Amino acid sequence: MKRVLLTGAGGFVGRRCLAPLAEAGYEVHAVGRRPGAREGAAFDAPRLHWHAADLLDERGVAALLAGVEPTHLLHLAWYTEHGKFWAAVENLSWVGASLKLFEAFAAGGGRRVVAAGTCAEYAPEGDAPCSEASTPLAPTTLYGACKHATHVALEAFARQAGLSAAWGRLFFPYGPGEPPGRLVPSVARALLAGEPALCTHGRQVRDFIHVEDAASAFVALLDSGVEGAVNVASGRPVALREVVEKIASRAGRPDLVRLGARPAPEGEPPSLYADARRLREEVGWSPRYDLGEGIAETVEWLRKKVMSDE
Repeated sequence: MKRVLLTGAGGFVGRRCLAPLAEAGYEVHAVGRRPGAREGAAFDAPRLHWHAADLLDERGVAALLAGVEPTHLLHLAWYTEHGKFWAAVENLSWVGASLKLFEAFAAGGGRRVVAAGTCAEYAPEGDAPCSEASTPLAPTTLYGACKHATHVALEAFARQAGLSAAWGRLFFPYGPGEPPGRLVPSVARALLAGEPALCTHGRQVRDFIHVEDAASAFVALLDSGVEGAVNVASGRPVALREVVEKIASRAGRPDLVRLGARPAPEGEPPSLYADARRLREEVGWSPRYDLGEGIAETVEWLRKKVMSDE
């Protein structure tokens, strides 16, 4: 039997992994820091087991792994508080915690691990897509540096321990339940409230992937034999102003969009999108959502939520 330990199971992407993992034949052991982590995860099944654990507690992690004895590990947990995670010192703790998790997993006979990296590991050149094989890795934030350091250590450890390992570099997930301070929900909430959406110039090019697609991509990667870094992305570049315009159109308030009202963050790359060929051709995965459909679904979800909160 395939038995997977899923960390970050109550998170934005993690809770969407539960159903596809079960559908792929896994006995799923979902880990959250609090018992309430299962809240908001609208999937349940006889082969789904929840565990409350603090992954920063080395002894607790060792006990968890000894009790579950997973064959597979999908590690999504990290410090992700919006607006803080880029420079948070907690990133340093998560490097160590992740490596201890990998060590305990291997010691218990685990066979395959997939962990979540980030597009912030890349130093994109011009307007070319980020390639796992050729784009330089030179993160400019503590978050990106710590993710990259974890990947380097994981690859070395996996070779030594005989683990099969892959590293999913996640780009820009969006969708229902996204943290409210991020682009899509912040713009949509403002417009739905009849308030101006204050934006940057919007010429930045990014790679957005619906959260359901991101989750299914991670599960497909786990279930494959593909090793090394793999971009988890749509592979479709889009300017932020186009995303904002799609949100405004669905919300019915294009008149309230204020492009250029805010300065663009200093030092951010003008273009950051993925070459997704490894994900498509080697893993055999392709996205289900196009951007227009995903934005429409997200705006309508937010509309209902705003109405229910009133």
